[in-house]
Amino acid sequence: MKEGELLLRLRSRGWRITPQRRAVVTVLERGARHATAEEVHTAAQFIVPEISLATVYNVLTELVEMGEVAEVRLGRGATLFDVNVAKHYHCICDTCGRIADVPVADQNCCMDLPELAACCCVAESIEVIFHGHCAGCAPKA
Repeated sequence: MKEGELLLRLRSRGWRITPQRRAVVTVLERGARHATAEEVHTAAQFIVPEISLATVYNVLTELVEMGEVAEVRLGRGATLFDVNVAKHYHCICDTCGRIADVPVADQNCCMDLPELAACCCVAESIEVIFHGHCAGCAPKA
């Protein structure tokens, strides 16, 4: 995402741009992918030193509700926030913890398996998490 792109979309939707909101959006646009609210807060403090963690949570919650940011829960850790709202999977390096997005070829993959209906489940979303090693951590053969 290009810097300023999300801010323009938010403005066009009538979202009031305060310095705190601008700081959070700027942090996200500059590449804070799969970031916790605390990480966004730390980075936003370089832009608006007095921004509170509560304000960051509020802004992130608004962005999630608007569909501009996705909440990502990968296990028991903190919720992560991602500006990639397109359907995708995640791959986590078990050595360094790096998280990479994995594009989804079929947007409806696995959503209407007969096995789901048989167990009285109507799937509304699916989350796939791959575990392995990134190129930098993969064992050398």
